[in-house]
Amino acid sequence: MTILVTRPYPDNEGTLATLRQRGFEALAAPVLRFEPLPFHDDDADYDAVILTSANAPRAIDLAGSRLLRLPLFAVGAHTADAASAAGFDKVMVAKGDAVSLRDLVLARVEAGELAASATLLYLAGADLSRDLAGELSERGLTVVTHTTYRMAPVAGLPTEVSDAFLANRITAVLHYSRRSAQAFLDTIRADGIEISALALPQCCISAAVAAVLHDAGATNVVVAARPDENALLEALGRTLRPRAE
Repeated sequence: MTILVTRPYPDNEGTLATLRQRGFEALAAPVLRFEPLPFHDDDADYDAVILTSANAPRAIDLAGSRLLRLPLFAVGAHTADAASAAGFDKVMVAKGDAVSLRDLVLARVEAGELAASATLLYLAGADLSRDLAGELSERGLTVVTHTTYRMAPVAGLPTEVSDAFLANRITAVLHYSRRSAQAFLDTIRADGIEISALALPQCCISAAVAAVLHDAGATNVVVAARPDENALLEALGRTLRPRAE
């Protein structure tokens, strides 16, 4: 069984390794490319940092930065790991989506661990699926957003992936974000394989990601029980189990 991983580099490397350890053939088709953007610390007096992606701390050089001394709110475990690797040592972890991240911040305010009028630095990507800053601002917090990276669409699938589609070798596709799901759709349409590609099981990390595939006409769309990779791979296993039996 061959699983197509649309996750961008470098996060796709861990996914590919995990799939291969589980006995799958895994192919990489990173439909988005990570591009860091210039970042200049504005020396404002921040009370905490928030992250919704592991790419944000990767995009900037934080060595010796005063920001590392601040408490950091991470959307999930993967982002928290990237924050820790960058040097943050006060990392609080939400449950994998922006709603749980918002609620985590507000819970710290209610507990008196964060001032109700705190100023938060949001290190973000260029394309945001939810107005997290606006939602926190409505609750009295000040959120300053600095865009540190963007994810640019990749033109065309790798040759080995196109060949695998033509040979009907691909068994299922993994999707990790709305942006990458849309980029995948754009790519398969440009390559003329939309019908055959969307006939395959599309395994999505969240309902929001699944909606992009549903709207495009995919009928075999599976959603992870939780917005994390372990749950996504569990969903993949459930999808493929009838084929294996």
